[in-house]
Amino acid sequence: MSISAPSKRKRGTCPLCGAPATPVHTPFCSQGCRDRDLLNWLGDAYRTPGPVADESAQEIANDGLDRP
Repeated sequence: MSISAPSKRKRGTCPLCGAPATPVHTPFCSQGCRDRDLLNWLGDAYRTPGPVADESAQEIANDGLDRP
């Protein structure tokens, strides 16, 4: 059994703005924060860094061109 790290936010507060959560929009405080969270997911704001899967992809990323 592992022990998880304590949460940095208070229970019952919005994870985006820290306002008290409402029962209708739990765990968020409003529809606006729910929508912002969805946009963060859709816009890859919650991505984690990692190694490039393909070396040729790194070359493309460095010069900004799709083809050589």
